[in-house]
Amino acid sequence: MAETFTIGKALNLGLRRAMEDDAKVVLMGEDIGKLGGVFRITDGLQKDFGEDRVVDTPLAEAGILGTAVGLAMRGYRPVCEIQFDGFVFPAYNQIVTQVAKIHARSKGKLQMPIVIRIPMGGGIGAVEHHSESPEAYFAHTAGLKVVAVSNPVDAYWGIQQAIAHPDPIVFLEPKRRYWEKAEVDTAATPEPLFRSRVVRGGDDVTVLAYGPMVKTALQAAKAAEEEGRSLEVVDLRTVSPLDLDPVFESVRRTGRCVVVHEAAVTLGLGAEIAARVTETCFHSLEAPVLRVGGYDTPYPPSKLEEEYLPDLDRVLDAVDRSMEF
Repeated sequence: MAETFTIGKALNLGLRRAMEDDAKVVLMGEDIGKLGGVFRITDGLQKDFGEDRVVDTPLAEAGILGTAVGLAMRGYRPVCEIQFDGFVFPAYNQIVTQVAKIHARSKGKLQMPIVIRIPMGGGIGAVEHHSESPEAYFAHTAGLKVVAVSNPVDAYWGIQQAIAHPDPIVFLEPKRRYWEKAEVDTAATPEPLFRSRVVRGGDDVTVLAYGPMVKTALQAAKAAEEEGRSLEVVDLRTVSPLDLDPVFESVRRTGRCVVVHEAAVTLGLGAEIAARVTETCFHSLEAPVLRVGGYDTPYPPSKLEEEYLPDLDRVLDAVDRSMEF
């Protein structure tokens, strides 16, 4: 049953299967119907499921999320596409004051099974507001779960698991990796959604990443091997909640840890992860936990984005600094 899919195609098939399994699943977003979305993730779904279930919305992110809240209250499972990461901020009030809080506000009487799909990160040569990494905003908000997939397998199964989940989930998709391919077994038993995974074993340094940076971390591990160093790479897969037990186990073996993400380093997810690794693995650490990320500036014009984005060399530089302790 295994076939080779891109991340984009895996998401499309996962959405299709979720809609086939549950008639209450409704997709909403800008240009997701006839056009199939700007990245064609929803291509063909409106044709097969109709305009009532794949809804082309106005250019109004706050309206999309506000409508989703009402639908969720009436028993539907809305899946909202935010066309680009930087467009989510007009909907931020709805997400953090309504979507995230209604379950607690109603003392558990109301559920918000809403999935908010966001293409995240840079690397596609886009204009302003199209290359953001907003995960820390949502991970900091109680009541939300935040998933960041990195490969076609997790894209296919993860979107279905997120849609079936009773709580609201911000589902981050690595837009510059949409065309990455891998085999997907559509008949397999998927891993649990909120679990991290060791994707490459190693002994010298633990490298943690999620979303688009997992590929970069794996490239760094391959390059380090040529220099005689062994990097263990962990794909966090979910940034809220964080599944850090496999991370702790790895760091206790390697004694060193580097955290990589596209978002700015200051107050990014790496800061929380570094703190928790230090608190739990203090006596095993041979060096401080180091962070690699974007700079504390607005995302630059496309001609400069390769200088802004963490790359193999910046990861290896952090590995070198860790090994010097």
